[in-house]
Amino acid sequence: MKIPLGIHVGDRMTLPETWEVAEYTDAKGFDSFWVAEGRMARDGIVPAAIAAARTKQIRIGTGVVNNKSRNVALMGVTFKTLDEVAPGRAILGIGAWWEPLATKLGSPIRKPVASMREYITILKQLFNNETVTFDGEFYSVDGIRFDSMYRENTEVPVPVYVGAVGPRMLELSGEIADGVHMDFLLPPSYLVGAKQAIDAGIAKRTDGKTEIDLTQIIACSVDDKDPQEAIDACKAFLTLYLMQQPHIAAHSGVEPELVERIQEIAGWPATKADIKRAMQLVPNELVQNVTACGSTDTVVQKLLEYREAGVRVPVISTHGDHHQTLVNITEALS
Repeated sequence: MKIPLGIHVGDRMTLPETWEVAEYTDAKGFDSFWVAEGRMARDGIVPAAIAAARTKQIRIGTGVVNNKSRNVALMGVTFKTLDEVAPGRAILGIGAWWEPLATKLGSPIRKPVASMREYITILKQLFNNETVTFDGEFYSVDGIRFDSMYRENTEVPVPVYVGAVGPRMLELSGEIADGVHMDFLLPPSYLVGAKQAIDAGIAKRTDGKTEIDLTQIIACSVDDKDPQEAIDACKAFLTLYLMQQPHIAAHSGVEPELVERIQEIAGWPATKADIKRAMQLVPNELVQNVTACGSTDTVVQKLLEYREAGVRVPVISTHGDHHQTLVNITEALS
């Protein structure tokens, strides 16, 4: 492929479709395969492990799990195990969760940047095969380490990518992470400020690294016969996101008044009927600013625009006809 591409899958696909896509992208030389975990729909670890077992070369990442619902030691062991399934190919994509889901599940978000710093600090030491003692505001461990009795305990080469959006989390990522896994629905113009924040963090590093990786999930839909159908597929997704994760609006160039009008129709969780009614309020121009949708040529040009803005790996999240979108983009970039 002319540029490295990733693929992002979630619960829109059936599990058989997920395995088919994993095997397809592995065969086509894609860079990475990312499994979503967010809503109360499907776990991210199980599909990632099965995709890892069904592939040979593609990197397997979570896009993203959170740092609240899994104990930090369990997270370390989970990815140590995933690295056994796919040696050198596992990526821990981690975020700070989102509201209102976190509160609904009894873990309201508090000081997300500070808590992420502690969590990653412990994880990194575990992956380095160190014995870790840490007493922080959010996490506390006492003398823990990987302790297999049946094989040698060694360093685990799992990079940590933060699902960062805001400037403080982006700066933290530059300081302590291996990469940033940017969220959906951010326009290429957002990368200017994001890279500045990441660079500010890199300047604070103590390990000698002068850069970190940058991937970004990009909602994509292709329909060469009727480009509006493709636009509508991404419009429905954008509308759902604004209903359920309105924090993204400030970074996506969406007017607060539009978010309020959409949320008057439905909140969390939204039904398909709610989305269909609310998406009538969303203009095509807004959708095309934060997604890659329409004809194949239009989609490819948008992906290249993200690349030019600084994203090393555009990570495709297909909407509408998954197969058509993936095949058309793959062939166009081959």
